[in-house]
Amino acid sequence: MLRSLLFFCLTGPAFANCPSDTIPAKVGKRELVWFDEFDGSTLGKPGQTRPDAARPDTARWGYDVGGGGFGNNELQFYTNDRPENARVENGRLVIEARKETFENRGYTSAKLRTKGKVEWKHGRFEIRAKLPAGRGTWPAIWMLAGTDPFVWPDDGEIDIMEHVGFDPGVVHGTVHTQAYNHVKKTQQGAQITIADASTTFHTYAVDWTTKQIDFLVDGKLYFTFDKESYGKRYEQWPFDQSFYLILNLAVGGNWGGQKGVDEAIWPQRMEVDWVRVYQ
Repeated sequence: MLRSLLFFCLTGPAFANCPSDTIPAKVGKRELVWFDEFDGSTLGKPGQTRPDAARPDTARWGYDVGGGGFGNNELQFYTNDRPENARVENGRLVIEARKETFENRGYTSAKLRTKGKVEWKHGRFEIRAKLPAGRGTWPAIWMLAGTDPFVWPDDGEIDIMEHVGFDPGVVHGTVHTQAYNHVKKTQQGAQITIADASTTFHTYAVDWTTKQIDFLVDGKLYFTFDKESYGKRYEQWPFDQSFYLILNLAVGGNWGGQKGVDEAIWPQRMEVDWVRVYQ
């Protein structure tokens, strides 16, 4: 019933008569264009449920697979469609990192992405999530340009949320470009302290327009990257092209493992209650 009401709200006249417990059809002037509530529903088909509802929806998500460190000397092997590492449980997406030997790596985890499924140019991206805890955890909610071939950092990266377990409760929002990136130590971003980030769900968001990218937690703005201040050339602002969304949980790495990895804390998980995109 809730799903049917949602789609009436999305298609009904001026989104009238929408009950308060449905997905908001609008945020400001933006309208809902894509979502995953992780409730087993089929996107765009109210009342229908997928038979494989215990797994992430393959119409929405694909996997980045491998164990080569992903440019950060990460320790995990990202698996493909393995429920131990990525599953839907109690209406939430669970991305779980486990201490186990797999493909010559000491840990497994998952990295989900919308690449090849859907990309967006500008919009408001909201993800409600609860983060893992402990030294060595490195969860991220982020975006990359859909250029082919993709060149990092030239084509841009938007980190909606990053958290490293050795610095509990400190959430980072960052952009990387050719001019501004962590290799040059010129990356642009800010931090906000969310003391209960690993015990409570919070909404991590960016609002991305033709002029700026705002970073928010629970609706609170804590950083703005704007074209006027940081530059309009492609090496400064590659953010007028389509990007796709990524959800992952890394283990260790150049940043996440900066103070070692606590081998006694595993498994650890990032739980995602929902993902919503407005344009």
